[in-house]
Amino acid sequence: MNRASLQDEQSGSSSVTVHSERPSDFNEHNSPSPTPVAPALLSWDGPDDAGNPRNWAKRRRWTVTLVVSLFTFISPVASSISSPSLPAISAHFNIPPGSILESMSLSIFVLAYAIGPLFWGPLSELYGRLIILQSSNLFFLLFNTACAFSKNVTQLLVFRFLAGLGGAAPQSVGGAVVGDLWAPEECGSAMAVYSLAPLVGPATGPLVGGWIAEKSRWQWVFWSVSIADAVLQVVAFLTIRETYGPEILRRRMRKMRKAGPDTEKAKDMIIVPSAHQSIGEVMFRGLVRPFVFLVTEPIVQVFALYMAVLYGLLYLTLVHFVDVYTDQYGETDGIAGMHYLSIALGSTVGGQIGARALNYLYRVLKAKNNGVGTPEMRLPLLMATATTLPIGLLIYGWSVQAHAHWIVPDIGVFIFSIGIGGNWTCIQTYLVDSYAIFAASAIAGVTSFRAFAGFGFPLFQDKLYGCLGDGWGNSLLALICLAIGCPAPFIFYRYGPVLREKGKGGAK
Repeated sequence: MNRASLQDEQSGSSSVTVHSERPSDFNEHNSPSPTPVAPALLSWDGPDDAGNPRNWAKRRRWTVTLVVSLFTFISPVASSISSPSLPAISAHFNIPPGSILESMSLSIFVLAYAIGPLFWGPLSELYGRLIILQSSNLFFLLFNTACAFSKNVTQLLVFRFLAGLGGAAPQSVGGAVVGDLWAPEECGSAMAVYSLAPLVGPATGPLVGGWIAEKSRWQWVFWSVSIADAVLQVVAFLTIRETYGPEILRRRMRKMRKAGPDTEKAKDMIIVPSAHQSIGEVMFRGLVRPFVFLVTEPIVQVFALYMAVLYGLLYLTLVHFVDVYTDQYGETDGIAGMHYLSIALGSTVGGQIGARALNYLYRVLKAKNNGVGTPEMRLPLLMATATTLPIGLLIYGWSVQAHAHWIVPDIGVFIFSIGIGGNWTCIQTYLVDSYAIFAASAIAGVTSFRAFAGFGFPLFQDKLYGCLGDGWGNSLLALICLAIGCPAPFIFYRYGPVLREKGKGGAK
């Protein structure tokens, strides 16, 4: 009888540690046995199998982790790098300044983030991580370059969307690669490095783009990203290998089958259950299940709405900075771009320090609960970080309204960005703990929903601040964050277990 301990498809783990002994196909007279033989499971050759990515040399694993993190970094950079050049782009294509079309030329890239992960994630289960990362990056590189050669605004919008579609793959596959490479007890440091990319990338783009807008033509905001990405692609070709355990084993099986009669036993071998799922089944699961969670799970619904507000505010701020520091403070594009450091630093502090504080609080609360941990132990930190958003928005809005020294709005944005980084860390960990093997679907639902907000919020920023001004406009946004974000962790801390139990239908 063959027994296997196979990779959980949601965890991204490569820890397949099976050994199978196939019953003899022949009787003592060397004739075929009439007894049907169960197919064997091809598996790692013990816990020290060199083919298992978790057994690679640590230097090699860190190299792959860093390259994949750079893939995840460069896409958000491309999403926002053109924001300082929006006036020049609008002038070139005769787009009315401050119009929805002008904002859409920036945010349509993020719209693809709502769609891409629903396809790239399931495809990586079928064909492995490597081909998805490499092909999607080439897709991103092609259409990001094409943006600079657009002849009209329609072409620019289409090319930006397609570039975002390619750039969405690392957002959905990169975390799984980290899980493939590192065991849970050593994954923390690698995931901390990886998680920096999507937080810092959106703020780094305008920082670089400001100097490009000041010193060169708008086309260079696209060419510069493409040049950096092309170099990264070459490095990736040289350093990245397949990390997805089932795909590595499938390749091993195919190699055995081609080797000849000596490997006849490989004919009846199978790899994992997912190897027998059709592409239609895998894609249907990847596309539908996240939306089932959004419809049936109250916890996912509330946090999806909250993260949508946070992500929308982030991209709204990226666009609004251009007006604040160039028009109101009279700074050049390059100097104005330096203010985006406040977003990058705040997100880094919130994400990195927040992750460490989250683990510390969890250990303390678990010890007080007789060693029993619960998902709700991830929420006390969120109770604190949720308050940073309205505080930061109020400081930012009213200091700009009063034309205070530039450092004051930067402090407000820094505080606000701490909330973005810290809140996402808390929410993501809470969802993982709450939904276990279905966590990927829950997070995919939240991620897709927030991407729609990242696309939509910048479209109304001119009307918002035009009608209410910077002070009251940001006060309204602060009130929304306060109404959704501050009560949620307290409510779920008390009623989370009951809500999860009532919403189990979404997890099935």
